[in-house]
Amino acid sequence: MNRKNDLKSLYGLVLTGGKSTRMKKDKSILRYHGKTQVEYSFDLLSKFCEKVFISNRKAQSSLPGHKGLPQIHDHPEFRDIGPLAGILSAMTEYPKVAWLALACDLPFLKPKTLQTLIKKRNQNKIATAYLSTHDGLPEPLCAIYEPQGKTQLSRFLNKGITCPRKILINSTVELLKQNDKMALENINDPVEYKKVIVMVKQKKDG
Repeated sequence: MNRKNDLKSLYGLVLTGGKSTRMKKDKSILRYHGKTQVEYSFDLLSKFCEKVFISNRKAQSSLPGHKGLPQIHDHPEFRDIGPLAGILSAMTEYPKVAWLALACDLPFLKPKTLQTLIKKRNQNKIATAYLSTHDGLPEPLCAIYEPQGKTQLSRFLNKGITCPRKILINSTVELLKQNDKMALENINDPVEYKKVIVMVKQKKDG
C-alpha cells in the first residue's frame, strides 16, 4: 500500500554514518537482498515517504549504493555524536516535515513494519517508535520524529546527552509493540553477517 499522497509531510532518512567498527566493513554496502543495504533501505522508505535521503559522512558519498542518491551530510555542529547527528542535520535542513529515520543494518525489515509505524503515528508527540523485543525500551532507529521534536532533541544535546534511545526514554513518545520480532534485528559483526546470508539464501531456495 502506497501512502505517499496522504503523508506529504513525512520524509525518509537512511542512517548510514556509523563507522562499522565491529563489522570491519561499511554496513551500508553489505548485500543481503541482491542490492546494498543502503539501496534496500532507501527503496523501502520510498514506498511510504514523499522524499528519501541518505544520512552519511562526506567520505561515504561515492560508495556503492550511496552515489547517485540524495544525501544529507552531518552538519559541523552535530559532528561525532552518532545517529543523532544525522537526525538533527535532516531536521535542520527540512524543519517543517516529520522524519522516518531508519538504520541501514536491518536486513529482516519488511514494508509491513513501516506501514504499521506510519499508520499508528502520533503527530501530537515528539516521536513514534517501536518497543524493543529484547528489553522493552524504545527503538530509536526505526522511528518517526515530528517537527516539534527538534527542540527536545536539541535540549538533550545541550545537556551532553546524544543517545537517541535515552532521549526517547525521557520524552513523550508513542510506543508500539512489534508484531514481527525479527524486523528490527541489527547485524553488527562478520559472524552474524554470514549467518544472515545463509538464512536469506535458505528462504529463497525454500
